[in-house]
Order: sequence, then structure tokens, then C-alpha cells
Amino acid sequence: MTSTHAASRTPQQDRSRATRRRLLEAAVECLAELGWNGSTVAVVAERAGVTRGAAQHHFPTREDLFTAAVEYVAAERLAAVRAHADGLPAAGPARTEAVVEMIVRLYTGPLFRAALHLWVAAATEATLRERIVTLENHVGREAHRAAVEFLGADEATPGVRETVQATLDLARGLGLANLLTDDAPRRKGIVQHWSSLLESTLHPTG
Repeated sequence: MTSTHAASRTPQQDRSRATRRRLLEAAVECLAELGWNGSTVAVVAERAGVTRGAAQHHFPTREDLFTAAVEYVAAERLAAVRAHADGLPAAGPARTEAVVEMIVRLYTGPLFRAALHLWVAAATEATLRERIVTLENHVGREAHRAAVEFLGADEATPGVRETVQATLDLARGLGLANLLTDDAPRRKGIVQHWSSLLESTLHPTG
């Protein structure tokens, strides 16, 4: 009886998970394209192909929806980065540059654009601010941890932790520069130069 009941719930649970995922992905798309003011629950629900009631069943408030959306996509992006880590070059300058490029890509896509709209809204909305600060602290820690791991960085060495963090800060800055215009040509040169500086900090010679 119990197994039959559990089996009968599986399709419904699958549909529920699929609906939740569509809502999260639609929320990020809306934030990136329309900003906070234009991204209502109704707009997201329409894009996701579900009713507003269904959206509010999964996410009772607007803040619930959008913070969960950015967290979800950030986790997906970090997981994708980790999945491709095996393809990185061996330790050395080429690997360092590849890792820096990987980090920069995290901050130059639709996710960063969506997150930025949330930051701006959070500056004036106290309820949202608390959630976003907590979320960004988590994402920042995970990104830093991944960078240290991929670079093989020894943070006990003076200056290494600060330089790895500066790499993440640089990536955010490049993401901002890319918001209004395609900054790819200039960004490539900066990534190459910074990678050489980072490599000299990680593996000093002489």
C-alpha cells in the first residue's frame, strides 16, 4: 500500500520539481532583461508557462523567488565550473590563465547581470538586503574556495589569499564593465596580464 502510494506521487513530484526549475530560470532571465522593477511574479510565471498561483505556491513572496533564483543558478554555474575542472591544463602559467578566464566568465554572463539588479534593489529594500548579503557571502566563499582549489594555491604563503581574492574582485569589475558594451577585446588583455601577476605570486622564482 505504501509503495503504491509513493509510486503514485512520483510523477507529481517530478512535475513540481520541473515547475520550480522553470520558475527559477525564468526569474533570472527576467531580472537580467527587465531589472527588478519589471520583474514581477506575474511576469516570471507567464514566462515560465505556469499560473501566478502555482508560482506563489512554490515561492510565497517575490523576495523568495528571486533570491532562490540567483542562488540556484549560481550553484548550477559553480557545479558546471567544477565539472570542467578536469580539462584544465597542468599546473603552470597556462592553468593559471585558464582558471582566471573561468572565474571571469562567472561574472560576465546573465547570472551576474541578474544578481546586479538584486544588489541595486537590496540597497533600498531592507528585507531583500538581508537575504542578498547572506546569499552573496555564500557565493563569494564558494567561488573563493573553488579558485584556491583549481589554482593549487597555498594560502599560508603571504599575499596569496589576498591575490586570489583580488582575482575575484577583478572579475566582478570586468563584469560591470561588460554590462553596457561588449568589453571582450580589452578584457582578454587584462586577463592575460593579471594571470601572469597571479602566477608570479603563486609560484615565485628566484
